[in-house]
Amino acid sequence: MTDSKALLTAMRFADSMLPVGTYTASYGIEQYLNEGSVETAEQLGDLIEGYLHGVIGPAEIVALGHAHRAATTGDCNEMQAADERLGAATLPVEFRESSKKAGGKLLELLDDSNDNLLADTDTETDGSIVEYIADYQDGRTAGYLPVVLGVVCQASGLECREAALVSAYGTVTGLLAAAQRLGRFGHTAIQTQLSNLFPVIETICTEYHDVDLHAIYSFAPLVDVMGMNHERADRRLFSS
Repeated sequence: MTDSKALLTAMRFADSMLPVGTYTASYGIEQYLNEGSVETAEQLGDLIEGYLHGVIGPAEIVALGHAHRAATTGDCNEMQAADERLGAATLPVEFRESSKKAGGKLLELLDDSNDNLLADTDTETDGSIVEYIADYQDGRTAGYLPVVLGVVCQASGLECREAALVSAYGTVTGLLAAAQRLGRFGHTAIQTQLSNLFPVIETICTEYHDVDLHAIYSFAPLVDVMGMNHERADRRLFSS
């Protein structure tokens, strides 16, 4: 695979145009805004930085990295282990369900469209992905989006840290876009916060992409509370 093809693949997976439904999830951002806990763009940026340090890095990126390494060796049991650990570390039901739906949609997209992402992989890796898809379809693994991205990005020729950057960037832009669609912030303010978060994204991905799966954790108590409050909210535009 050429470097340009790998780059285009990374851009594809980080693009909100990818039809996996991530635009329907705010992962608690909607509840923060509904309760008036976030009023300025700077507060929004600080909040998402907290997501990066407390959830995205130590939970999602750790699981993604483990899945990427497991895909390299063709170990489907370890891919399933990444799903299990990430699910255990994610407390709000809506967060788990949103991630499963997005990951499942990506696997279905690859399976239904006979996508050529696997064309340049070796037989062992290709077979492991096919087996992972079968495990998902048979209900043997959850298919959380970070884990799916780890598996698919590995097959697409992306290194583990690059796959982590794709996942973290997609999550951060999804959170920012949710806040923008709720009508609280303009394009310029959102882009400013995204630029401010770039160094944090890089640091988090570098720190956590090769961490052992047993060290996975998520510690963002208020995020969890907001996610659980959102499940019972009277006014909801997002699924989480």
